[in-house]
Amino acid sequence: MKYTLCALAGATALAIGLAASSAMAEDAGIIVYNAQHESLAKEWAEGFTKETGIKVTLRNGGDSDFSNQIVAEGTASPADVFLTENSPAMVLVENAGLFAPVDADTLAQVPQDYQAASGKWVGVAARSTVFAYNTTKLKADQLPKSLLDLADPSWKGRWAASPSGADFQAIVSALLQLKGEAATADWLKAMKANFTAYKGNSTVMKAVNAGEIEGGVIYHYYYFGDQAKTGENSKNVALHYFRNQDPGAFVSVSGGGVLASSKHPKEAQAFLKWVTGKGGQDVLKNGTSFEYAVGKGAESNPKLVPLVDLQAPKVDAATLNSKKVTDLMTAAGLL
Repeated sequence: MKYTLCALAGATALAIGLAASSAMAEDAGIIVYNAQHESLAKEWAEGFTKETGIKVTLRNGGDSDFSNQIVAEGTASPADVFLTENSPAMVLVENAGLFAPVDADTLAQVPQDYQAASGKWVGVAARSTVFAYNTTKLKADQLPKSLLDLADPSWKGRWAASPSGADFQAIVSALLQLKGEAATADWLKAMKANFTAYKGNSTVMKAVNAGEIEGGVIYHYYYFGDQAKTGENSKNVALHYFRNQDPGAFVSVSGGGVLASSKHPKEAQAFLKWVTGKGGQDVLKNGTSFEYAVGKGAESNPKLVPLVDLQAPKVDAATLNSKKVTDLMTAAGLL
């Protein structure tokens, strides 16, 4: 009898534990591995939950860290949705066969230029490459006409970037696709000789603002975000847009995808549809991220140069090669 009572007690405890775990899983709602800016993802999550009642749990990290983590986790990943800042991280997960097809209704909300041809992930936002420069050190007629010009010896010690970040690596990915491996390797070798390394785009902009360096290759929204606050890190900064289909006019696509292993596929697909629809794209227009809206008919923040005026090069975001880029950057001594 004593053994029976102990067994029953153990079984009861196990059942309670399993029920508690299940309740905790349900309480988490859908789990989003978020490599986007935390504030933007939070606005998306809160807006979606308010409209649908579906809870969203954000786990924040970086593009490369999360994409590699998802591949390592495989079908055991607890994530339902993956959001990135740049598309190479999406490509890594897609190539591992870990994404479910995005619902057709969601794909229909976004132009084909901002989604994978496979239909396995979709663009949720975009950002433009710019050359941020110190207005007390450089005038308009002294600016580089092309990103490639920064390889010229005349730019030695005059420009900066953050090569360890996924942002800059996406820019190099575009350069690789547009100009080929040999030209990219040569440019990276010249970059190593010419540039100054900083950690993070915001740090690059601060250095430009302070006059430590004349200019830097970053994404546009760092400037607009700082201007919307105090402007203390950008008061001496202006943005140069390369345009003319130059590699330096590259527009990077932020992606979203639903994991094939998602335990809440219906809710995960609904989240992605909301982010790419009016609710999510209005957050980009009215919020403080200053990233571009990519939904059909969606408007970006009016302070931004319109996407159509950027004259960005034609780049297939779904084929940007992050592994080759890191290999080339490592060979050039940049990583």
